[in-house]
Amino acid sequence: MSRGALLVLADGRFPAGGHAHSGGAEAAVKAGRITGAASLEDFCRGRLHTAGLVSASLAAAAVLGVDPGELDAAADARTPSPALRVAARKLGRQLMRAARATWPSAELDALAREFPKGAHQPVVLGVAARAAGLDAVDAAYCSAYESVSGPASATVRLLSLDPFDATGVLARLAPELDRVADRAVEAGRRVVDEGVDALPAASSPLLEISAELHAAWAVRLFAS
Repeated sequence: MSRGALLVLADGRFPAGGHAHSGGAEAAVKAGRITGAASLEDFCRGRLHTAGLVSASLAAAAVLGVDPGELDAAADARTPSPALRVAARKLGRQLMRAARATWPSAELDALAREFPKGAHQPVVLGVAARAAGLDAVDAAYCSAYESVSGPASATVRLLSLDPFDATGVLARLAPELDRVADRAVEAGRRVVDEGVDALPAASSPLLEISAELHAAWAVRLFAS
């Protein structure tokens, strides 16, 4: 295993398409729920412990060898918003292209054939991490970090928030990210023994509702 591969996979410059998505921050800014660093921190904390935990658990389970098709169906069941399901699959398709070019793998090839329009992004992330020789905790950290770094980066553009303040939000959330990654790995190990029903189903209804409203906007900076 090369831990350096984790840096490549988690790098914001890795061409996985995340820059085009705000993780719900654009809708939250327009609704007045994110106005500065303090409210961004609250938003990211909520996202980390709900959607972030679910995504990290899916990624960890994929690294541990759980069937990606079953994980994809479980991701669908945990994503009520059609707009978010579409976004997750678009991100999964883009990540798949980047991952196959970076870490050629028969498992990635098989997943691409099974889901030509894209599997859910956390599932692809887990299979990509496995192809890169990473372990479940690496994938969990990468996924959990993405769940908060995306909104933080987007808010810099949306509000002209000072990048130092946005980075400070991520630093303050680091201990909680550790805990979420640990919980995700524990969930992934339970899935190996008990099946996908052992995955968490942490709910974030406001993110789901906001995503549907955001998808109907005529003008927007981000795809989701």
